[in-house]
Amino acid sequence: MATQLAGSIDDLLERFRAGQRAALARAISLVENREPGFEDLLHALHPWVGRAHRIGVTGPPGAGKSTLTARLAAHFRAQGQTVGIVAVDPSSPFTGGALLGDRIRMGAVSTDPGVFIRSMASRGALGGLATTTREVADLLDAFGFERVIVETVGVGQSEYDVLETADTTVVVLVPESGDSVQAMKAGLMEIADVFVVNKADRQGADRLVQELELMLHLRLGETEALGTGHHGVSLRRMAEAARERKSEAAEAQQAWAIPVLKTVAHKGEGIDALAETLVRHRQYLVDSGELAARRRQRLRGRVRAVVERELRRRVWEEGAGERLLEAALDPLLKGEESPYSVAARIVQTLCPDRPA
Repeated sequence: MATQLAGSIDDLLERFRAGQRAALARAISLVENREPGFEDLLHALHPWVGRAHRIGVTGPPGAGKSTLTARLAAHFRAQGQTVGIVAVDPSSPFTGGALLGDRIRMGAVSTDPGVFIRSMASRGALGGLATTTREVADLLDAFGFERVIVETVGVGQSEYDVLETADTTVVVLVPESGDSVQAMKAGLMEIADVFVVNKADRQGADRLVQELELMLHLRLGETEALGTGHHGVSLRRMAEAARERKSEAAEAQQAWAIPVLKTVAHKGEGIDALAETLVRHRQYLVDSGELAARRRQRLRGRVRAVVERELRRRVWEEGAGERLLEAALDPLLKGEESPYSVAARIVQTLCPDRPA
């Protein structure tokens, strides 16, 4: 890695370290657009990364994630903390840009000088987050924001990439999500540190909370009956028993008991309890050593992602990959070649030292 930055990048770095928001905005654009020098900038700022509490907010579309994020930001600001927000919108199929809907819904905090909001496009990333999104979170962290909230595009079970970005992952559901909880059990159910049932003033909210409590209990591997009434199984009693056993098991193992909270974000209800839970989880991560473990895993994934990005660039943008592919299209159509033989030839041409 080159240690000497180009003049413009050097100047940007100086203004960034001086706390100029315009420099932060420019740095984000430089990283998002992969302009020359963006990796030099990230390299220079890496020693300042790692101080912020990174919170991922994910869940299905329509769960109210943006409103919840805005309310959380307002809560932390009331406590004197600064907040950086990365709102990942679906990419425009025409321009690749974000639709900016999330930013519009965060208007209440967008003018606060202690809040910085950046909407970004997912750019077709499978897990809802592009590698550059994680790098933008690094920039907000290095700039000095105490809380960095990453709100994902909300595409269901493919949201695993949020784990590569967040210290604490919040999965937001709504009462209407009840019928899909079973389908999500092996997806979103696996990544949550905190569950939030938003729009809890709607019918079905209590039942969804109870179902989530039961599913969290089943993850402990216990199958015995949790409680029955005279007329059969009482979901409420089973959920209460599951909650108690989950807490007991977590305490015995010195683990984190995943809570299920209720909020009505547009009214601000339940936000204080959620924020307090996030603070507690951060402290648990520090005390248990899990924070260091998660960040170690995140850095491992980051290096791999950057390597893969560089290899794609060298193969398709700068290398002969695209030319070789175009030349092979007619034989592919005629059945004279297969995608596998073409891919093998491209790799062999670009990596001649690799055994055939």
